[in-house]
Amino acid sequence: MKSLILSIVTILSFTVVVCAQETEITNGLYSTYNTYKELSLKQRRIKHKDLQPLIKKYTNNAKFKVTKVGESIEGRSISLVSIGTGKINVFLWSQMHGDEPTATQAIFDILNFLDANSFQKEKEKILSKLTLHFLPMLNPDGAEYYTRRNTLGIDINRDALHLQSPEGRTLKRVRDSLKANFGFNLHDQSTYYNAERTNKPATISYLAPAYNYEKDINEVRANAMKVIVYMNSIVQKYAPGQVGRYNDDFEPRAFGDNIQKWGTSTILIESGGNYDDVEKQEIRKLNYVSILSAIYTIANGSYANIAIDDYNKIPENDRKMFDLKMTNVSYNLLGKTYKLDIGVNHTEIDNPMHTNFYNIGRIADQGDLSTYYGYTTFNAEGYTAVQAKKYPKTLKSLEQFSKLNAFALLKEGYMYVPVDKVPVKLKNTQLPLHIVNTGYVLPKVMRLTPGKNPNFFLEKNGELVYAIVNGYLIDLKTKKGYFKNGLILK
Repeated sequence: MKSLILSIVTILSFTVVVCAQETEITNGLYSTYNTYKELSLKQRRIKHKDLQPLIKKYTNNAKFKVTKVGESIEGRSISLVSIGTGKINVFLWSQMHGDEPTATQAIFDILNFLDANSFQKEKEKILSKLTLHFLPMLNPDGAEYYTRRNTLGIDINRDALHLQSPEGRTLKRVRDSLKANFGFNLHDQSTYYNAERTNKPATISYLAPAYNYEKDINEVRANAMKVIVYMNSIVQKYAPGQVGRYNDDFEPRAFGDNIQKWGTSTILIESGGNYDDVEKQEIRKLNYVSILSAIYTIANGSYANIAIDDYNKIPENDRKMFDLKMTNVSYNLLGKTYKLDIGVNHTEIDNPMHTNFYNIGRIADQGDLSTYYGYTTFNAEGYTAVQAKKYPKTLKSLEQFSKLNAFALLKEGYMYVPVDKVPVKLKNTQLPLHIVNTGYVLPKVMRLTPGKNPNFFLEKNGELVYAIVNGYLIDLKTKKGYFKNGLILK
């Protein structure tokens, strides 16, 4: 008995020491991140061509092995970057969906870290125990057009059984050839997910996919759960309360579920939304820190001591976030006044080259939204929604429009400005005003309706205090409030 107690104490002491070491390393990874950030990748709409100079750099670096493992339907190369000499194979693949690139950027941050002359002791342990394999962009055709599916029009993540796509066949072949012990399936999810029953966005969500309908837990899946528990503890330090757990219903066509079934402990990471992080650069950093921390705990083997019970304590994903939530808005309709909550979301509309975007705001829902949350929440108690007006003068050019004092017009109740000779290709404005043609007619009665582009004022005591332009809330007194673009309305 005494021997058993001594053994337990020894194990607990070892765990505490390892956790303390890993915590110190994690803090160092976070604080030094900018040293390793790949500066050539600055925004979400990255393309295959943007990665090629980086792939070439690692091809010419003796520390790494770069292998062309496949091609997309349109002939773009798919590359695997490997480093390490350990017997445990860890396989990370990203951008299976072309419009989900956050982790792709983080992969190159991690490669920069592995190449640098720092954290040598930790990297020696990692690279002697593990061999790391990175597939940064599985769907380069989808990335080219910033779309989820590949050129065949299928979702690669539903192609694990029939393997109809060359990209899916590449993923299966690489996984099988490596016989990977651990796999990281890296995605982006909707920014409108929140951690269940909280007002916090699900900035990062995890899943240890089920490998059967019964959702059984074998050693392979349990190991994935343990690593997720550890990663959650890391992210909680930097984004407290902003972690969710993805639904684990078995999807027999999905790669994650099947790779788990094939014997690789598979960890799904979904990058969601975050406050004031449109291009997801802070979320990219969280990927970098949490993935490297996970790799270190796998190399240490310390994840094995983690209780899987903590996995189910991570809140489930819910989808109850709005970009803007306004509560208690007074709304006059047919001679009567009502009170409404209004939830607004913004849809990204790509430019023809898929290198940038503008936004169109829509009322996503209205009524009682007390169980929903907003990235921005405004209590409009005492404020009445008032219809915006059309400016009485027609401007001759965009140059004249660009010189307008937008806030002066907004304070007078004008939001729509007629302009002659607007280029057909122009879709949005940089001022918090909308451009319309001379014949544009406003409706006689303002209607707030789900699906409608929200443009109105909030009035209090006879004064216009806030403008809602294309769904963006702007304080007319302080001129504060996030705003991206107005629209060209025909």
